[in-house]
Amino acid sequence: MRRTARNLINWGVGALAALQLMTRLPLPFALPWNDATGRRSVVFYPLAGAVVGALAGCGFMLLPRALPDAPSAALLLVLWIWVTGALHLDGLMDTADGLWSNRPRERMLEIMKDPRVGAMGVVAGCSALVLKFALLSALVESARAGAPNIGAAVAIVPVVSRAFLPWAVAGWPYAGGSAGMGASLASAGVRHAAASLPVAAMCAAVLFAAFGTGDIEFAAPLFAGGLAVAAAVGAFAAWRIARRLGGLTGDTYGALVECIELALLTALAALGFAP
Repeated sequence: MRRTARNLINWGVGALAALQLMTRLPLPFALPWNDATGRRSVVFYPLAGAVVGALAGCGFMLLPRALPDAPSAALLLVLWIWVTGALHLDGLMDTADGLWSNRPRERMLEIMKDPRVGAMGVVAGCSALVLKFALLSALVESARAGAPNIGAAVAIVPVVSRAFLPWAVAGWPYAGGSAGMGASLASAGVRHAAASLPVAAMCAAVLFAAFGTGDIEFAAPLFAGGLAVAAAVGAFAAWRIARRLGGLTGDTYGALVECIELALLTALAALGFAP
């Protein structure tokens, strides 16, 4: 009994660690961070995505009732960035600075650790924001035109994008050195990645019930298709990055999330405007 209670507490700490790392939820206490906590937190990355998705779903449901499409999309984008603390966007910019410098591997990793953002990072960050705004604006317009379940689909995007991260952690070596929080995640394996999938499915089901019709015949293919897109885009991007850097880092994990989110939103925009 005591062992079971201890395991539940440890997994609860892992869930809270994922929320503390990947969202701006105000947790009024410090969590013990070690390799074991890092491994467990990986399982709950989709839960952190559900927090982002819930806020995005609420904004998608409420903002277009009061504002035109473009301001609604702009505020949705601001909420999206705020709830993540711009963590993944920062990773995208740092990754772009390193990879687009065309320097040797060791120098690219040094550039990525520099807290200052260079020209390539600014270009990548601005491009991602402009594209995400345009996609959200198109999706708001599509929903206003009567496309069903668009808001629920948008809410699921952060869950699906973060569902790939445990596989990235388990599938590619860590290239960020032995220090820092990212290094403690490197010991997570396939079983942690596999355990994150039921978490992702449950989070997606709750969000779809909250912001959609609850139609399982629509929700299940939507979720499965999203996972397929995330796997394809994420695996290709991770493979390309790892070839250049010898592995992945905390910054590249953030870049993967941003790339997958853009791919999923692009797919939803194409589906929303399909005849």
